Amino acid sequence: LGSIPFALLLTRRRGIELRNVGSRNPGAANVLRSAGVGPAVAVMLLDAAKGTFAVMAARLITDDVAVVTSAGVAAIVGHIYPVWFGFRGGKGVAAAAGVFAVLAPLATAVAALVFVVTIAATRFISAGSIAGALALPVAAVVANLPNPIVTGTLLAAAIVLVRHRDNVSRLMTGTERRIGLR
Repeated sequence: LGSIPFALLLTRRRGIELRNVGSRNPGAANVLRSAGVGPAVAVMLLDAAKGTFAVMAARLITDDVAVVTSAGVAAIVGHIYPVWFGFRGGKGVAAAAGVFAVLAPLATAVAALVFVVTIAATRFISAGSIAGALALPVAAVVANLPNPIVTGTLLAAAIVLVRHRDNVSRLMTGTERRIGLR
């Protein structure tokens, strides 16, 4: 489920090969720059939905929190490393938001708030993604969530941070693109 490349599918319908434009990353931020706000919002919602559906499907099979959380983390990994496109996918932020919106709604709301406030303050989507990823496990611990969910938030945060390592380098050198710049 996580491997469905909504960003690539939606931009191809518009004649855009996302892996050849902008950051070349098949994610919502590159969709925003190359195709506009509408498609970017659609990609974010669809990517979040695949994380949500993975967790909901697992819950239909079992009540084991560790198994359900693992299904969600698997959807995030599938999103980042899709088998259909040479294991080159997005950065996992929206998929993780969908997973943890179901497993840890309050922690996800805190992370989303941190994401939005950071973007508003810096105009860097990557900074918001990194800050939100760091806030998620902290909020999960503060909310005293079950250990498998906390572990899942830590794994998701680590994966998102690793996927943003190039962005961190660009942030540090002052070459990262702000919202509104193509």
